[in-house]
Amino acid sequence: MSLARMAAITALAIVGIVTALYALAAILTAIMGLPWDLGLPWPVRAGGVAVLAGGLAMIAWLFRYRRPSEVVTSTHATLRKLAFGGGLTAPIGRTEPLVIVGPYRVVRHPMYSGVLLFALGIGLAADHAWALLGALFLFLWFALVIAPFEERELRALFGPAYEAYARVTPRFVPLPRRRRSP
Repeated sequence: MSLARMAAITALAIVGIVTALYALAAILTAIMGLPWDLGLPWPVRAGGVAVLAGGLAMIAWLFRYRRPSEVVTSTHATLRKLAFGGGLTAPIGRTEPLVIVGPYRVVRHPMYSGVLLFALGIGLAADHAWALLGALFLFLWFALVIAPFEERELRALFGPAYEAYARVTPRFVPLPRRRRSP
């Protein structure tokens, strides 16, 4: 499959998942009678812009250590295996080496961390309950579905090297007290 086709399919899948999560958040906001606008003070909203910028910075940092084509290929492989099954070590695209430099020294999933910061920043800056609830749902999707599956896949692909890395590097949030050399 060509990289362009793979990127298009992966992008559509991601847009569909995110749209569904945010639609669910909007529906639950209405059903629960939550205020659409929270009335957050301007310093909190401005802080949301800073959080959003931090998310973009994390993603930009990630792309200094991984090519976009590698990210597309590995994301496509993971989503395909998650959706359609198949062995965790099946040769469906994941051929990149284990990367533990740059943002990967800080968290195991810098792309997810960056996207979560971006989503939280948007929710705070926009001052909408549904957007913050959508960011929470996105976090839950990453924390309960995607990251655990991907970590099983990475353990199967990289074995003891990934085990050692995972023991000393937090999943999403940098926790300096935990960081030791792998």
